[in-house]
Amino acid sequence: MKKVMLIGSGGSGKSTLARNLGKKLNINVYHLDALFWKPGWVGVPKDEKREVQHDLVEKEGWIIDGNYGGTMDIRLRAADTIIFLDMPRTICMYRAFKRMVKFRNRARPDMAEGCEERFDFEFFKWIWSYPKTKRPEIINRLEQLSDNQRVVILKSSKEVQQFIESVYKQ
Repeated sequence: MKKVMLIGSGGSGKSTLARNLGKKLNINVYHLDALFWKPGWVGVPKDEKREVQHDLVEKEGWIIDGNYGGTMDIRLRAADTIIFLDMPRTICMYRAFKRMVKFRNRARPDMAEGCEERFDFEFFKWIWSYPKTKRPEIINRLEQLSDNQRVVILKSSKEVQQFIESVYKQ
């Protein structure tokens, strides 16, 4: 695992897993949310997102956490390992709410400066609908990958913990 892509719903645990893997594997972690948002929740244009990702995937090793379906193809082509956190939406909703309370009115560690955590109805709606609107597309994309790419689908906190433990045994 040298080029790892982490995807999943908001609140699925992407950033936490990315940090854990980064420490274990001694690989730089890149949080797309931190790169694609400017202060005041101003999003960067799609061409800039593509340019940033092209630069990232050229590096020798990386862990990139984030979805951004419109530019996902860049990371999918370059990754040797794709981890999909396919967690129940109730868990994701709970974690997103907990995160909102914990970081209220300040930016969380995996977010750009000036993007304070807040209640965002659209974000919670996105999490709730993720299994029906986003998951099928992701599964389809993962099924199209080459045999030399490792796909790991984790569906529970227990499976995530077992995966982390297996990486530490390597």
